[in-house]
Amino acid sequence: MKSFKLIYLQIVTEDSRLIDIPLADGLIINKENEVSTWLLEAFVAESQYNEFASSLPAIDGEVTIQAVITKKDNEPALFNTNLRTVKKVGDHYSLLFVGHIKKNRTKYAELLLEDLVHKGLEGEELIKEFKEKIKSRPKLATYN
Repeated sequence: MKSFKLIYLQIVTEDSRLIDIPLADGLIINKENEVSTWLLEAFVAESQYNEFASSLPAIDGEVTIQAVITKKDNEPALFNTNLRTVKKVGDHYSLLFVGHIKKNRTKYAELLLEDLVHKGLEGEELIKEFKEKIKSRPKLATYN
């Protein structure tokens, strides 16, 4: 097994919108088993949890998430996961996701473009914002 710092986490909705999970802390573990399982734990302040909780699936429900691992400059990785637990810990929540990494690296640009279009950007403004965001990954989410 290998463990890494979880730097940034987003939920990818069915309509390809991106919703930030504002992390107080996070951990990601590559179990390095025969089925390539990953564990992702997000530690979130209670006040911020309430802002995105309705976007989470039920326990054991499927959800696609996007994560940046180790350094904020790293390219986001997409994961097909299931939400296993949500536990209250003091004034925080711990969210545990279990899943598998998706190998499609070109999906990032597609998600970014869709997110910007959903925000109503077009023309030169869309191009400018896309160029900025593609360099400053992963600042994509609709949560601001």
